[in-house]
Amino acid sequence: NLNDAGPGSFRDAVSKPWRIIVFDVSGVIKLSSNPIVLKSNQTILGHTAPGDGIVLYNGRVSASGAQNLIVRYLRIRMGAAYPSELDACGVANGADMIFDHCSMTWGRDECFSINPDGKGTAPKNITIQNSIIGQGLQNHSCGGLMQTDISNGCTIFRNLYIDNKTRNPKVKGLNQFVNNVVYNWGSGAAYNMGGDSSGKSETTIENNYFIVGPCNNWQNVEIAPKVYEAQQVPMNPARPFTGGNSDFRSYCKGNYYDYDKDGALNGIEITEVNWSQYCSGSPTLLEARSDLHPIIRSQKSAQEAYEWVVEKVGAYLPVRDEVDKYLIDELTSLGGKGTIIQDERKTEQFPLGGPGTINAAQKPLDSDNDGMPDAFEDAWGLDKYDPTDAVKEAKNGYLNIENYALSLEYPDEYEYELNKNKQ
Repeated sequence: NLNDAGPGSFRDAVSKPWRIIVFDVSGVIKLSSNPIVLKSNQTILGHTAPGDGIVLYNGRVSASGAQNLIVRYLRIRMGAAYPSELDACGVANGADMIFDHCSMTWGRDECFSINPDGKGTAPKNITIQNSIIGQGLQNHSCGGLMQTDISNGCTIFRNLYIDNKTRNPKVKGLNQFVNNVVYNWGSGAAYNMGGDSSGKSETTIENNYFIVGPCNNWQNVEIAPKVYEAQQVPMNPARPFTGGNSDFRSYCKGNYYDYDKDGALNGIEITEVNWSQYCSGSPTLLEARSDLHPIIRSQKSAQEAYEWVVEKVGAYLPVRDEVDKYLIDELTSLGGKGTIIQDERKTEQFPLGGPGTINAAQKPLDSDNDGMPDAFEDAWGLDKYDPTDAVKEAKNGYLNIENYALSLEYPDEYEYELNKNKQ
């Protein structure tokens, strides 16, 4: 259901480890100020929701303390009504996590962060991919911190950072930043190289696209002594790369910068020859990728990454919601649209005035209530009256419920898997 808490709520579903979370309903879940804390050995499959999917609104989600966690197709939108300046979503400790096709917006501190708190397992082996991290709210509009130590890494792959004044992201430690698009950042930073920290960083920054937007910024302006009014104020964007000293070691290749706001994707490549024009710091540039990073076999050029992001970034299943459509429309204007906002509820700043309309729909018939519709179970030769077969292993090595979730993303490919399963 769409309740904040109690039986059948999302909060209750993730309250215990060793669970696969699927959705019977669609709509907006208005959260209390108490954070939702994800647990170890969970898989969250947001795209199993009917209708337009699920939005978590007015609250925050923490994955701190979790191990072996998969979060897919979830929209987390904190909002200006949240009573504290905290992250919309983040990890302070824990390991072995993937956040995939999520949409995280309207954080009052950061939108999504990995930032150690010195407790438990230091953040390690974490991937954020195919996701939207955007519209961090002023007066602290930030994409997020991506900070680990040099022995514990994270990968930031094929995401859209949009409408954040700074920290798109801010990086320290062992980090891959590949095939991302950063649009309409402000005077703070696009990619921030961890300032002048004395800590060691080993990074890859490869085949990303940095695209300047209008850079209009809502902020409090003093119109009389101690009297403030929210006004839209233009600002000059920072260079694509800021900060960094010799301790920040980076393989930095194939990155493009489109600064002219002319409605066309026609950026220039950032190379060692022109590097000083586009970076305010002095990092150590490497000639080869670090062996510490995993190999990304589906890596694309910066131009191809932009095209992919336009089509599929964020929680685009079951459908792309109105907020994400709005952000993609800004991106594809290539300099014509984009605002760094203070309050998503104020329509002069954000025309939707909130999370928009999330259409509901009935879930498909599921006789045994195991998360797999009868039609899927019939096609795969399963027993639609057996509630235990969702977590049984199919011939291809996946659990049946995983095959169902993957079939929603790749229906054509799953015709092959279906036929193989019947053999």
